[in-house]
Amino acid sequence: MTHRHVQRLSGDLFYAGAVTPKVGQETELRADAVRNRARILRIARERLAAGDTSLQLNAIARLAGVGVGTVYRHFPNRHALVEALSAERFRELIAEAQAAVAVDDPRAGLHRLLRFALDRMLDDSDFAAVLESAADASAQTSDMRAELDQAVTGLLDRARLSGAIRDGVDAEDVRRLLCGVHHAVHTGGGARRNLYLDVLLEGLRPPR
Repeated sequence: MTHRHVQRLSGDLFYAGAVTPKVGQETELRADAVRNRARILRIARERLAAGDTSLQLNAIARLAGVGVGTVYRHFPNRHALVEALSAERFRELIAEAQAAVAVDDPRAGLHRLLRFALDRMLDDSDFAAVLESAADASAQTSDMRAELDQAVTGLLDRARLSGAIRDGVDAEDVRRLLCGVHHAVHTGGGARRNLYLDVLLEGLRPPR
């Protein structure tokens, strides 16, 4: 990051040149950016807790006491902000997927993982939107998605070897199918949750 240095040359003429901040200044600027990001996320969480799901970036900037440009530098759109807010839930899902791989019965592990993921999606529609998104706003989300897929792939490989699921189904397929179940439960009522999950699991079985 550089600052513009303005130097008077003669009369009314000025020179504007780029000056690189000193090490101490760079550290202070980075620390200030970290504080601003944390403040923005705190305000966004408070708005969600208060029932405001709009997450309007201009309003968040005002409440956080920072400029609108500062918010947009950290989060260029609402989806980028939602990804950051969903990071903790994403890590929880990764941990659950890794734990499911260690379950003796891979089909039971898969059922446990799908049930856990669906509950989190139904509880947090923004997190569901992050899982359903075809593109990630941040490298952090892409890395977590890859880590999740790796764990789910290991689980599917074990389930396939045991004859519990059909060939040709990969981690991305399972995520898309689960997003479909989420949509069905969300629009049709929570009472059908277990039924729809059972239908998904039966559909993953090898053809008879």
